[in-house]
Amino acid sequence: MQSVLADMADVAVSVSELKKNPSAVLNGVHGGPVAVLNHNRVMGYMVPADVFEAMMERLDDMDLAELVRSRRHETPEPVDLNDL
Repeated sequence: MQSVLADMADVAVSVSELKKNPSAVLNGVHGGPVAVLNHNRVMGYMVPADVFEAMMERLDDMDLAELVRSRRHETPEPVDLNDL
């Protein structure tokens, strides 16, 4: 593995090294992102499943918050639950 200084991940790994043992690569970064390199260029990032799921949950929360903000000036309509 090698360091990626100006990128989003502290650790980088080549595609060929990743193919050899992907579990060892992820275990070696303790939940952090890994930059995957192809010909010394970042082609993508890899994170453990629980980190990815947390990221997706956070993005979903951000989308919902934006929806709430966009609707805050709407006039509420009374609804009777029996009419639903």
